[in-house]
Amino acid sequence: MSRRTLAILAALGATTIYGINHTIAKGVMPTYVKPFGFIFLRLFGASLLFWGISFFGPKEKLERRDWGRLLVCAFFGMGINMLSFFKGLDLSTPINSAVLITITPILVVILSALFIKEKITLRRGMGVFMGLIGALALILFGAEIRQDATNIPLGNLLFIVNATSYGLYLILVKKLLEKYHPFTLMKWMFGIGFFITLPITYSEFTEIQWSHLPIEAIGAIAFVIIGTTFLTYLFNVFALTQLKASTVGVFMYLQPLIGIIFAIVAGKDHLTLVKFFAIVLVLIGVYLVSKKVRPGP
Repeated sequence: MSRRTLAILAALGATTIYGINHTIAKGVMPTYVKPFGFIFLRLFGASLLFWGISFFGPKEKLERRDWGRLLVCAFFGMGINMLSFFKGLDLSTPINSAVLITITPILVVILSALFIKEKITLRRGMGVFMGLIGALALILFGAEIRQDATNIPLGNLLFIVNATSYGLYLILVKKLLEKYHPFTLMKWMFGIGFFITLPITYSEFTEIQWSHLPIEAIGAIAFVIIGTTFLTYLFNVFALTQLKASTVGVFMYLQPLIGIIFAIVAGKDHLTLVKFFAIVLVLIGVYLVSKKVRPGP
């Protein structure tokens, strides 16, 4: 099997893990693990894994002037980003989360225009508009009465906070990735993220009744730590060594599809007319924003 084929399988594997994560993580919250307690486990476990694998990477020392940017990246990428997503997933539904987190490219375009003065073309502007309309439709009209989703509009709003925070992280981390190996950055950012969120997450972590956890809940926790947090990153890094970033980005469009199918098959969510039209608007918007313009002759 060629390295390119392996890279495609790695990108597909990462997208599949992300897609089914919405349902698997939702399945243990808040009965066995509350959302912030989950973040304690995720950041602690991922920190150990990334520090362990960093010994196989280059030995790099961060320059003093880069620590400030690193702290901000950890705050947005491993702090607000994860806290808002898991709290949103606790309050909302797997399908909503699978759709709304895909608006990150749209928010990156908006944030780039605000902070680094990138121009928004007509096509991208249309994509931003359509994507945001779809997101607003889910927030304003996607409310349902469900025992496992106590405040869907607020949960959906937290997904927007999550996507915005992650968009800021992507913009800020770009300069660091140009200077340092990913293993170096991840071990520090996950470690810092763990301590930044500790005052918020520790209380819910102590409430976990470990002796009463069924094997399914333990498996779900392990899946989120090892699969969603650690393996997906490694898969994407390997994919980027063999494929263009735009090619890897195409797999993003499969995530909501995989997430929706898995949630429905698992009996954890259902597709309504509002959700369907919102999904279509969001995906068209993301496509228009992400599509590269071909250079003229």
